[in-house]
Amino acid sequence: MMRRFSRVESAGDLLGFLDRGHSANRENRWTFEVAWEAANKVGGIYTVIRSKAYVSTEELGDQYCLLGPYKEACARTEVEEYEFPRGNPYEGAVNSIRSMGFKVHTGRWLVDGAPQIILFDIGSAAWRMDEFKGELWNATAIGVPHLDIECNDAIILGYMVATFLREFRDSVEKYSQENDLGPARIVSHFHEWQAGVGLIALRTRKVDVATVFTTHATLLGRYLCAGNTDFYNNLDKFSVDEEAGKRQIYHRYCLERAATNLSHIFTTVSEITGYEAEHLLKRKPDIITPNGLNVKKFSAIHEFQNLHAMAKEKIHDFVRGHFYGHFDFNLDKTLYFFIAGRYEFSNKGADIFIEALARLNHYLKSQQPDVTVVAFLIFPAKANNFNVETLRGHAVTKSLRDTLQTIQQQIGKRLYETCLSGRLPDASDILMKDDIVKIKRCLYALQRDGLPPITTHNVVDDWNDAVLGSIRRCNLFNTTSDRVKVVFHPEFLNSTNPLFGLDYEDFVRGCHLGVFPSYYEPWGYTPAECTVMGIPSVTTNLSGFGCFMQEHIADPKSYGIYIVDRRFISLEGSVQQLSSFMLDFCKLNRRQRIIQRNRTERLSELLDWRNLGIYYRQARIKALQAVYPDYVDEGPEYLEHRANFSYPRPLSAPPSPSSSRRSTPAPSTHGSGDEDEDSVDEELELQELGISKTDD
Repeated sequence: MMRRFSRVESAGDLLGFLDRGHSANRENRWTFEVAWEAANKVGGIYTVIRSKAYVSTEELGDQYCLLGPYKEACARTEVEEYEFPRGNPYEGAVNSIRSMGFKVHTGRWLVDGAPQIILFDIGSAAWRMDEFKGELWNATAIGVPHLDIECNDAIILGYMVATFLREFRDSVEKYSQENDLGPARIVSHFHEWQAGVGLIALRTRKVDVATVFTTHATLLGRYLCAGNTDFYNNLDKFSVDEEAGKRQIYHRYCLERAATNLSHIFTTVSEITGYEAEHLLKRKPDIITPNGLNVKKFSAIHEFQNLHAMAKEKIHDFVRGHFYGHFDFNLDKTLYFFIAGRYEFSNKGADIFIEALARLNHYLKSQQPDVTVVAFLIFPAKANNFNVETLRGHAVTKSLRDTLQTIQQQIGKRLYETCLSGRLPDASDILMKDDIVKIKRCLYALQRDGLPPITTHNVVDDWNDAVLGSIRRCNLFNTTSDRVKVVFHPEFLNSTNPLFGLDYEDFVRGCHLGVFPSYYEPWGYTPAECTVMGIPSVTTNLSGFGCFMQEHIADPKSYGIYIVDRRFISLEGSVQQLSSFMLDFCKLNRRQRIIQRNRTERLSELLDWRNLGIYYRQARIKALQAVYPDYVDEGPEYLEHRANFSYPRPLSAPPSPSSSRRSTPAPSTHGSGDEDEDSVDEELELQELGISKTDD
């Protein structure tokens, strides 16, 4: 008898520590998290900080505070400003730095958890920039060019944060004495090199604060990968100082490396980034802190399937309009694939995705001619506006829909009147000549001379655009005979988009497969978001997400996580593997895809911050123990459980109800009438998905 496994064991998660800061208050333990993207949407770190805010406040309460730069455009809509109460140690430190002439905004970030946040107005301290640069030079011999504005801002923010934390150290000691508390223990967690300047200042000023530094992607690594180098096979051969100098980022690299090596605890978001940091930043991470998401579970498993169906119908509407005049494929046998992210053509794997689509097109013509794949490429690129042909397509299809709805209402009224008179309607009563004329007009409007457009917008300098150039090279022109259709949408999606009318999350829900064959992806939020929404995805063993899934899941493919090898085989081999994965997916029938989505959604708990936040807690505890040797953690055994955990091969829950009463006409093929639901026919389900037990 086999046990059905459906959820992650909870012994190694954060739930036991979510006491709204009661333990932290009792221990007089204070936590600060410093990031350039705190209440400042720039990139992926914003998602990390924002999504983790809820579990951070549930664990630490008001003993937790975020620090970052004041950016009015974001802060005005995302932060509710208020002053800290009188006598609070935060209030004392804020008043101290305000007396120095620094402008500071305090309040709560309006996201889940509503964490406390302190934002520093960089402009108010710009008059001290030369002083800060001089201090940095004297302490570390790192010089910063005057014209590097981003780096200048990072230095000003760093020294403002370090000054605040020094004042907070003094304020909290006074607060502890007045309230008969034990010695205060402060830990400050810095994200990326922009915030790392504050860590450097704290350590060189010898402020008694424990520090953690996390790099989400090394600065030099991103530049090297963008230069088409064989990055991972040459990591141990790069002359890092020379490479940083050639790219004119040597001063930034030095700041990142200094923060890495001065921190008490150094973390990265994945094993692959840790390997990269070990060679480029010359320090091996003390702990891996994977990125999570706030997972909102549905009360019934079919709810996310319903959301998929509703979002898919909106994508159907787009496809009907975009491919008008060549709409000769069955939407019930059409699959939607997509890739999305920053427009880094090679790093994000768009190059091999397009190449694999060309091969998939050939395979489908010969093996699955009734299946059509529509592949969406969503990368923000320079574009003027929507192209006329795309807009015309949606206009003529809307006109057809409105005309037919009007005729339908008129036919219904005529049928009613005819039957009311006591006679049976004939053909002339149903469709009038005027109706036929209107329909013919719409049909003539649906005719088009050219092929459906590849892109929805007028792309600037489209002849030199990397995506369009690759599509031309692979001859993916959306012809009638093509079984793979391509749509390049050069801007991020939102609900006000006149073509889709969907925000990104709903668009993902409506697709069948997310394809992210990245070459450089320190973590990879896009496949993680797919997993949480129950959408299968393709990732690689060079992305943090792919490595994490390989480590924690016995058979990722069975759970709808396809991992392409981009590290140990040739580029040609990776393209072949990717096209093979996509072809296998196209061969699944609708029932098999539903089973697979159920399995994929089951992994969402593995990516929940309630599980992954435990690694951040462990990093903070280790930093505290490095600075305060007398500090004893309450539960050190939890991390070992998490590290050794692995999802087994799926023994899936029955996809349809099993018999519950004698009156049930026929049991599901995957269930039985027995009360013991743990007895699941694993072999039968694997056979239905077309996966043998020997498959990797």
